[in-house]
Amino acid sequence: MAAPMPSGRVLFGVFELDLRSGELRKHGIKIKLHDQPFQVLAMLLERPGEVVTREQLRQRLWPADTFVDFDLGLNSAIKKLRDALGESTEAPRYVETLRRRGYRFIGPVENGGASHGVPVQDAGSAADVPGVVEAGLVPAQAGHPQVAPQREDNAVGKVGAFPETTAVGRDLPSRPTAASKRWLRHKIGIAATVLAVLAASSWWLVRPKPGPYAIAVLPFKNLSSEPDSDYFSDGLTDEVIHNLSLIEGLQVKSRTSSFFFKDKSGDMHEVGKQLGVNLVVEGSVLRSGDKLRINAQLIRVSDDFPLWSGRFDRDLKDVFAIQDEISRSIVNELRLRLGRGQRRYNTNLEAYELYLKAQTLVNNRGPWDKSEVNKRIELFEEVIAKDRNFAPAYAGIARAYAWSNIGGAPPPTAQLMRAASEKAIQLDPLLAEAYDTLGLVYMQDLAWGEAETALRRAIQLNPNLSVPREDFALSVLFSQGKVEEAVQQLRTALELDPLSQDIRKDLALVLPSVGRYDEALDNCRRVLTVDPSDGYAEQLCGRVLLHQGKLSEAIAIYGKLAKRGPGGEHWLGYALAKVGRRAEAEQLAGRFPDSPFIQALTYGGLGNKDRAIEALERMAAKKDPRVGIYPVYPELALLRGDPRLSELRRKLGLPQIP
Repeated sequence: MAAPMPSGRVLFGVFELDLRSGELRKHGIKIKLHDQPFQVLAMLLERPGEVVTREQLRQRLWPADTFVDFDLGLNSAIKKLRDALGESTEAPRYVETLRRRGYRFIGPVENGGASHGVPVQDAGSAADVPGVVEAGLVPAQAGHPQVAPQREDNAVGKVGAFPETTAVGRDLPSRPTAASKRWLRHKIGIAATVLAVLAASSWWLVRPKPGPYAIAVLPFKNLSSEPDSDYFSDGLTDEVIHNLSLIEGLQVKSRTSSFFFKDKSGDMHEVGKQLGVNLVVEGSVLRSGDKLRINAQLIRVSDDFPLWSGRFDRDLKDVFAIQDEISRSIVNELRLRLGRGQRRYNTNLEAYELYLKAQTLVNNRGPWDKSEVNKRIELFEEVIAKDRNFAPAYAGIARAYAWSNIGGAPPPTAQLMRAASEKAIQLDPLLAEAYDTLGLVYMQDLAWGEAETALRRAIQLNPNLSVPREDFALSVLFSQGKVEEAVQQLRTALELDPLSQDIRKDLALVLPSVGRYDEALDNCRRVLTVDPSDGYAEQLCGRVLLHQGKLSEAIAIYGKLAKRGPGGEHWLGYALAKVGRRAEAEQLAGRFPDSPFIQALTYGGLGNKDRAIEALERMAAKKDPRVGIYPVYPELALLRGDPRLSELRRKLGLPQIP
């Protein structure tokens, strides 16, 4: 049998829990505590020192027929309770967490009144405790009638009775005098001032601190029972990320990094550490027919404090309004303002669902696969067929067309990509993603100035997007020989998307052009730590090792890659030439007569300027975008100063390489 549970007040430390009034006080001052955290505390105090399981809490707070995300709700209630008690998970003074089991009250507890407690059985419930029934935490049931409150003694008399003498025994006047009234008003004024200072101090401690704010939106948990319905919750998460990225003064981490934590138990401190954020948004989505329930909360990482939470029970057609409300609530909580690009799209639900499915395919980028690219294009075409004024669908299909051009010359889809980008901008002149894809169109045309203008506009419209910065760095700045600025754009992109392995590979490609081989190698190895089978990262690793003079290690890597299949022949040809295996290098170049990008590097390694420049000219004739960046590679440094290269770059509209 556990210790008796008092029916009125419970004292622990500097706190007093009044079960009758439903109030928590600290040093006699009432602390704001919502109903669910209060019930959790009351239930823990029923059985101090004993474990109260999460399931027991669920049964008490959220009956079986309650439509709610239990884990999110309980975690939020515990966080609010800890904040009220001024403690943390790491150093609990009152509420101890037992991972995967439940919670236990570990502080000293004493009865705060003269009323008698009742024994609490090991498997008892709050209905067995009169004080909890009186406080309204559990409805009165048969056998547990509501009990009239008992009067409690205080230090000098009964509650509600005026004491007849002061502590030193002087008689009090039967009627207040003018002087006593003035003194009473004076004391009330002092008390009011103290309370105001305490309230202001409390607000000062929990208020959202001034920026800079860095935020990550974790994938919303899908609570729907329909199979293959993750696309909806994932797509909704994407939309919230997009909306928040348009808020001035808020750095929003990209989707790639946030989705690393999908289906993982999130320790907010670990999330904050890995993503470099001080705020996290998490939530859940429950869809049932045409009804939608979305729970979301904004959490401060430093102390797991929920700054804001909201629940939205709406019709499915209101999904756009909910997205707006979530971002506006966060804006209001952080005292920020909406960016100029903030707007709401209205489309029919059928088109929107198809759009979310298409976006999910775009975002779940794996190895390049032509059939997957075609599937994305087909889905976006279906969206456009259902709503020809939905700008994001045009930007999405333009990006899908760009994916169909991986690693080669402009495909027949180039004009379709241009038309889709321009249509998206026509419908929404503030859509950053559309300017990004338009910049890629100009880059394919080797129109570098127009490409730079479009990509800078994309970054200006949404500085939180990492992809336009990647495109700008590789497609424009690197080609122009502005390597330091390209590195800076990639570093900013990595800051926005810290778990992106693609950006690390981009850095590994660019850094050797400014002689930063150690940093390039570090990025390669970080990628291979995550995915040891990443062949492109291995190619880049071999390239760096070659420039560091570790020739045998580099050749071993390329030899291993050659056994797996095609890929990396341009680096291999250069490597063979540099280690003195010239005949093999010549043979390799001869095997790829229609691949001037392989020949350019191979002949550069062989020191054959004429053949290297001829290969570059053939790349330009085929409008291969890589013709701009190849002369910036250290592998082709021998061509710099050659008038033929200067003339080629002039024709391409590119500056000379310093």
